[in-house]
Amino acid sequence: MNNQQQLIETFYSAFNRLDHAAMNACYSKDIVFNDPVFGVLQGDEVRAMWEMLCGAARDFSVSYGPIELLDEEYATCQWTATYTFSRTGRKVVNKVKAYMKFSDGKIVEHSDAFRLSTWIGQALGWKGQLFGWTGFMKRAVQKQARKGLERYMQEKK
Repeated sequence: MNNQQQLIETFYSAFNRLDHAAMNACYSKDIVFNDPVFGVLQGDEVRAMWEMLCGAARDFSVSYGPIELLDEEYATCQWTATYTFSRTGRKVVNKVKAYMKFSDGKIVEHSDAFRLSTWIGQALGWKGQLFGWTGFMKRAVQKQARKGLERYMQEKK
């Protein structure tokens, strides 16, 4: 197993334990993260997001693999998170493809790809299933996620 694979294993094993500190230790100081819910986050925003999500997680588990090394800088990995969405109490099974870039033994870029409309349908129930595909609903979810992260970061100060 090479260093990139080991770093990905460390990251997702820590995620399964909801250990945000160990997850964040895998990242460079100036990490850039992107996903369909939060959009682009940088540095402390990324670290706060994982801390917030790990702290709110209920009935949580994550599985991952296979890890695919694309070259000396890039790797990708499938992962699935299963949890109860805290706002609605609904079960979510989110299937994600992660893309990571590495430098100096750390993850410097991390992008998670998944179908936001599917996530909305699971997390929000019938309203999400009915309207989750619309731009309006997607933007509302994204706006609420960003506001929640900003509020969390302000409370941590």
